[in-house]
Amino acid sequence: MSQFKNHSINTKLIHGGISSDEATGSVNIPIYQTSTFKQEIPGVHKGYEYSRTGNPTREALENLIAELEEGIAGFAFASGLAAITVVLSLFRAGDKLVVSDNVYGGTFRVMDKVFQNFGIGYILVDTTDREKIEAAIDENVKAVYIETPTNPLLGITDIRTVAKLAKKKHILTIVDNTFYTPYLQRPILEGADIVIHSATKYLGGHSDLVAGLVVVNDKELAEKIAFLQNATGGVLSPFDSFLLIRGINTLGVRLDRHVKNAEKLAQFLQGHPEVKKVYYPGLKDHPGYEVNKKQAKNGGAMISFELTENHNIHTFFRNLHIISLAESLGGVESLICHPASMTHAAIPEKIRDSVGITKGLLRFSVGIEQEEELQQDLEQAIAASRV
Repeated sequence: MSQFKNHSINTKLIHGGISSDEATGSVNIPIYQTSTFKQEIPGVHKGYEYSRTGNPTREALENLIAELEEGIAGFAFASGLAAITVVLSLFRAGDKLVVSDNVYGGTFRVMDKVFQNFGIGYILVDTTDREKIEAAIDENVKAVYIETPTNPLLGITDIRTVAKLAKKKHILTIVDNTFYTPYLQRPILEGADIVIHSATKYLGGHSDLVAGLVVVNDKELAEKIAFLQNATGGVLSPFDSFLLIRGINTLGVRLDRHVKNAEKLAQFLQGHPEVKKVYYPGLKDHPGYEVNKKQAKNGGAMISFELTENHNIHTFFRNLHIISLAESLGGVESLICHPASMTHAAIPEKIRDSVGITKGLLRFSVGIEQEEELQQDLEQAIAASRV
């Protein structure tokens, strides 16, 4: 860890981890765009031998995310799903995981269509309910895998409660912290064992890279993840590692603006007569408001909502001018999507309906544009979509 480990997160975003180059004094870590490294004699080198195994640019990023999440080791991957795949590879045939029931569609798909083929199962549970989690844990369950907030219904799980239960049962707590990042929430401080990020989202922040990160708080887990990272090879490139460090440097100022906009727009949507329901953890009537306030800085910048039945969502999408209809989230630009047919299409309709991912649900990633203009964009699209 760096000399800044005891500083504020705003300082650590810029100076944490390995933030300068000792060889040249560069204030930015260079892009070590190389596949291999010269050795003096076989096995004797300067700490690096092959870029799949280790690369100085990627190492700087991995040190930075470990320090921000207050874990002991970080690992960078070519995508969020590559990161999830390595974490799931910790388990073996016969093992099961208890999983948040409105988890990201890609996470469900890799569990349901890939890891089930290897005998690793899952149980979908409302992880906001401790009793339901405990009832689902049997001798084969080896971990509880939660998103908080969940994607897309923004359900809030009490991380500390889950972690205490998991430790009692001698199983792992895995938290996907993509929606909040360590700037808003640090699951390891709440007792989590493993934290996952789709760094494509807020950490990168500019919709120009695809990346995944994992942080652990245990030496044995770190050794296992390091082995799997090297053995399976889904590592992040030096150039994308450089871009991601640059994105993380501005995370604080970006998220402050994202959240300021989201809080105002959530209130606007909640008060709109043609909006049936709003999901946002920063609203006091959100079911997870009090738990969220306890473990996170604020309600983040993701809003999900449903229009009343007399609206055509396709007309609504066509009439947006600032907000773009697109997959993904967390970039500086505002994005909106239709989870049932886009991000969560891999989840069977019966499961989607049972947890509330309806055909009318819209997921809104609030950007950093002028808030009043975003509100006007929503207003005119809602008006134009009346049927």
